[in-house]
Amino acid sequence: MARSYHNSTRWMITFLVLMIALAGCGTPQDKEGSASSEQFTEKAGEQVAQDETKQGAGETKVLKDEFGEVEIPVNPKRVVGIYLEDYLLALGVTPVVQWYHPSWGKQDYLGLEVPTFDITGSIESLLEASPDLIIVDGAADAAKYELYSKIAPTYRLPESILQSPPEILKTIGDVLGIPEEAERALSDYNKKIADTKAKLDQAVGDETVAVLRLNIGDKTLALFGIENRFTGNIYKEMGLTPHPFARDMTDFQAILSEEKIPELDADHIIIFPSNGSWDSEENQEAMQVFDGPLWKSVPAVKNGHVYRGDRTHWQSGAIKANMMKADDLLNWFVQESN
Repeated sequence: MARSYHNSTRWMITFLVLMIALAGCGTPQDKEGSASSEQFTEKAGEQVAQDETKQGAGETKVLKDEFGEVEIPVNPKRVVGIYLEDYLLALGVTPVVQWYHPSWGKQDYLGLEVPTFDITGSIESLLEASPDLIIVDGAADAAKYELYSKIAPTYRLPESILQSPPEILKTIGDVLGIPEEAERALSDYNKKIADTKAKLDQAVGDETVAVLRLNIGDKTLALFGIENRFTGNIYKEMGLTPHPFARDMTDFQAILSEEKIPELDADHIIIFPSNGSWDSEENQEAMQVFDGPLWKSVPAVKNGHVYRGDRTHWQSGAIKANMMKADDLLNWFVQESN
């Protein structure tokens, strides 16, 4: 049975009426410094009107997501896409909040000017955003999903598509009722990736590539494998040849031990920090690894074939981020070869 939200407005009205009645029972001292009963009533009426606009006027449809069936608005206006903001923007939709994690920051490359939602903290900012639809990816387990569902209808992307940015884009387009926008964005994406692949094949050929992340917290280097959601597409879609270390990995990433660093004989290395930028003061201590003899012994380092990426789009596998990575690769490899 689909989760229904038809009774939420009735419940909200009942709750607000009760709160208004309680507000009228207080003593003058209780009310000092707070909104008057009339102001509270007016605010309550505005909230109810907003809810009725969102739900009473809106048609709904039932879709099947990862956890079952969910009833969602046919034409949602206030959309949240937790860690999916990239796809929303690609579809011409501006989310009402942006995902944020205190250890990882947010996706600055999107240039969003909306409130942030700290996924590790209170859901207050999510409540204040008053969404009429929330879309989540694999980071939302059943418990988190149920929590979000108490705020607004929540659609959890199917696990089977999470490794495919084009499928995610099409699915979100269908959920939002704008499949034509998804087709347009996907057409632009496919053209960009195909053009990049052709140019990289001409410029780089079979030369091997490895992608590393400098983990600022523990000062380690993580190697990203071909199945990594963030960077695997540079191999699978853009045709670059992974170094055997990355090619043979079954995990998304693995810490590169000190004894393995000299064995990383990739022709090209792409690296980005786990947080902040290359100029961030807090990153300078971790960057001392690049001054050591082990790092300096790596062939790509000796040959000047190490490329410093921006972590905000290199730590995303979404549509706009992948297109920005394509631009980086063309800038690093194609111009270098000319």
